[in-house]
Amino acid sequence: MTDFDTYLDKIGEIGFVEEVMHSIVFASGLPKARPNEVVIFESGDIGEIISLNKENVEILILTSGNLKVGDKVARTDELLQVSVGDGCLGRAIDPLGRPLDTSKKLTNVFPKPIDTPPHGIIGRKQVEKPLETGVTLIDLVIPLAKGQRQLVIGDRKTGKTEFLLQTLLSQARRGTICIYAVIGQRLLEIKKRQEFIEANGIRDKCVVVATSSFDPAGLIFLTPYTAMTIAEHFRDNGMDVLLILDEMTTHAKFYREISLLAKRFPGRNSYPGDVFYAHARLIERAGNFKRGSISALPVAESILGDISGYIQTNLMSMTDGHIFFDIDLYNEGKRPAVSPFLSVTRVGHQAQTVLERDISRNLSNFLVNYQKMKQFMHFGAEAGETVQKVISLGRKIDILFDQPGENIIELNANILVVTGLWAGIWNQIEDSLMEKQIERVILNYQTDTRYKSEIDLLLAKVQSFSELVNLVRQTPEIITGRFNT
Repeated sequence: MTDFDTYLDKIGEIGFVEEVMHSIVFASGLPKARPNEVVIFESGDIGEIISLNKENVEILILTSGNLKVGDKVARTDELLQVSVGDGCLGRAIDPLGRPLDTSKKLTNVFPKPIDTPPHGIIGRKQVEKPLETGVTLIDLVIPLAKGQRQLVIGDRKTGKTEFLLQTLLSQARRGTICIYAVIGQRLLEIKKRQEFIEANGIRDKCVVVATSSFDPAGLIFLTPYTAMTIAEHFRDNGMDVLLILDEMTTHAKFYREISLLAKRFPGRNSYPGDVFYAHARLIERAGNFKRGSISALPVAESILGDISGYIQTNLMSMTDGHIFFDIDLYNEGKRPAVSPFLSVTRVGHQAQTVLERDISRNLSNFLVNYQKMKQFMHFGAEAGETVQKVISLGRKIDILFDQPGENIIELNANILVVTGLWAGIWNQIEDSLMEKQIERVILNYQTDTRYKSEIDLLLAKVQSFSELVNLVRQTPEIITGRFNT
C-alpha cells in the first residue's frame, strides 16, 4: 500500500480516533466509509471497517501499531487484497501477503480480494478422484476424496499435526499444491512446519500462511481467508489444492475476542451470533469444481475427548465428515490414534474403485466384530476357534495400522498387505517376523518399478475383495514379490 498522505490527497476524507479497545478502534469522520473498506492511519497502520453507526465507524486493526486517541485515519476506497501467484510457492507469508522472512520480496504475484463468494452449484461437480493421505488406516477405512471438506478433531497432543504433515507430504509428492494455514500458534510451531517442508524437499509445492499468538487478533482472524484465497488462485488454474486450516477453534476464540471488544451481543459460550456463518462461508469455498479442486482439512481441538462442543459441532455440520483422534487410543500407544468407529467420511467412498470400496466395507465390518470379541474376552469367557481366528487377525491388522509418522505408504501397497492378512499368508509365523515381512513387501512395491506396475495392473482388473483373496491364496508369490504372469 502507499502512504497515508497519498490516500488522504486522493480520497479527501479524514477521520480521528475516538476510542481504542485493543484490536478495535472507534473513529469519527469518514462520511463515505463503507463496510469492509481498508483504512490507513497516519502511523502507517492498516485497518478494516467492520461496522458503521451514526456517530463513528468500527475499525479492526490488522497491524501491530501503537494507536492512540486523536490519531488521523484516511479511507483508501479499496477492499482487502492479498498477493497470489506462483511467487507464493515455497514462501511463508502473513495474511496480508507479507513474507515472514523479510529478506526477499514476493515476485510473480498479483492482488486478489480476500473475501469472495463461494462458487454456485453450476460450477461444481461430484468428487471423483481419491485423496491419498499415505496413512494406512485412513486410506483403507476412512477414505478421502479431492474436493472433500474433512474435519480433523481431537485433544491436544494426540497426533493430529503428525497426520496433517503426512497428508501434506503424500499429496505434495503427487503434484498437489499444498497450503498450510497456521492460525495464532506459537512461533515454534510455525518454524516446525517450515522445517518439515524444507527437509522433505517439497517447497515448490507448498505455501505457509501463518500468524503467531503475538499478532493482532484481526490479523489472526484473516489467516484462513487468505489461505483460501491463495488456494482459489491455483484452483482457477486447473490445479488440485490441499488446504490445511490449523486450527479453527483458535480462530473462533480470536473472533470472540474481536466481537466482545466491538461490543457485540454475545451468544452461546460468549461467541458471536454469526460465528457459524464466519466459518461456513469459508469452508463452502472449498470443493470439487469443473476446473480444479480444493480439499480442505480444518482442524478442531476437543477437550477430554468431548466432540459435542459448540464450535466442534458447528464444524462437523458444515464438513463432509470428520477424523477423530482419541486420547484413550493415544495413551494405549496406538499411532495414529484414530477411532474408526467415531470417524465419518460422507463422500470419500464415491472416489473409490469397486475393489477399494469392497475392501473398506469388509474392513469396517471386521473391526466392529473384532471390537465386540475383545470386549467379550474381557469377561474371561473361553474363546472358540472362530473367536480365536478373529482375535488373531485383528491383532495382525492392528500391527498394520500402527504406522510411524514419517512413513508414507501408497494405497495399493496397503491393499496388497491387507489381502495377504485375509488370505492367511502370515498365520503360522510370529508377529515380529510378520511385521518385518510386511515392511519388505511394502519396500518391494515402492522400489521395484516392474513389480509395482504389475501389482497396479492386477488390482485394476480385480473387481472384488474375495476374488483377490482367493487369487493370493492360490499364488502367494504375488505378495512376496515373485510375481508370475
